[in-house]
Amino acid sequence: MLGKTAGSLFWMARYLERSENNARLIDAGFRIALTRSSTAAAEWRSVLVTAGQDVRFRQAHQDYHSQRVVDFMLRDPANPSSILSVVKQARDNARTARTYLTREVWEAVNTSWMALGAQLKRQVREDDLPDVLAAIRQNNALVRGAFSGTMLRNDGYNFARLGTFLERADNTARILDVKYYLLLPSVAHIGTSIDNVQWETILRSVSAHRAYHWLYGTEISALKIAEFLILYKQMPRSLAFCCDQMNDNLGLLQRAYGVETDAIRMGSSMCRERLSRPIGSIFDGGLHEFITDFLRANAALAQQIERDYRFVE
Repeated sequence: MLGKTAGSLFWMARYLERSENNARLIDAGFRIALTRSSTAAAEWRSVLVTAGQDVRFRQAHQDYHSQRVVDFMLRDPANPSSILSVVKQARDNARTARTYLTREVWEAVNTSWMALGAQLKRQVREDDLPDVLAAIRQNNALVRGAFSGTMLRNDGYNFARLGTFLERADNTARILDVKYYLLLPSVAHIGTSIDNVQWETILRSVSAHRAYHWLYGTEISALKIAEFLILYKQMPRSLAFCCDQMNDNLGLLQRAYGVETDAIRMGSSMCRERLSRPIGSIFDGGLHEFITDFLRANAALAQQIERDYRFVE
């Protein structure tokens, strides 16, 4: 497969995953802002920081009013990371790799883009926001279903899956980091009902609220939630799950091409060195420090994949 095509499949998947992640972040911000209006501005800022959009937002706006934040993240043409922008980029990459996609996958991506464009022609009213966000998630689910159900398990499939899990790991790590440095009002609130509400919001933003309670019952614990989202391999948005999936796909690419790359060595090292110790050890060393290191390693792995497989000739 040409490097340009591999790169298009990789970035198509990353952008689609990013659009859904951002929709979930908006939904989490919306929920908590409704219940705690006194801290709504801080909550919306945390959403922007998690999505990596805070600096650009502050260049255009003076405050964190909910309607301005939502419009900026959904559809602002000045924001290249808005959901509308990233879905367009996903569609453009899918079109570049069109001959390597099944008809069902291409139609799902294209339909998702057209439906989103129609929904976001104008500013979304607060009453309509939950339905719009649900539609974004549902359209992504349709793409995933078509992809899983119709694509050959070949190199193109593996490049797309790499993009999905690199992006998902990045998002989960950022959500955990922002929890400790922006969402929590002060150290004095750790372990209080305020802290617990915020942790539950984090779980909802990664679709893990019910799964967590299946595993741990009603207890809300920062340590347990961090363990669930970092180390629990059966949780499809945990760092450990994403890391295992990336290594599986890198291994399949190695067998397909018959070449051991630097990327597969980096991926194996990332799992082994960062995700093989207990959560208590991670907390002892500092959750922020751990996540910063993981994000750096994840970004380096993505860059190495691009180099190894010559996405840009």
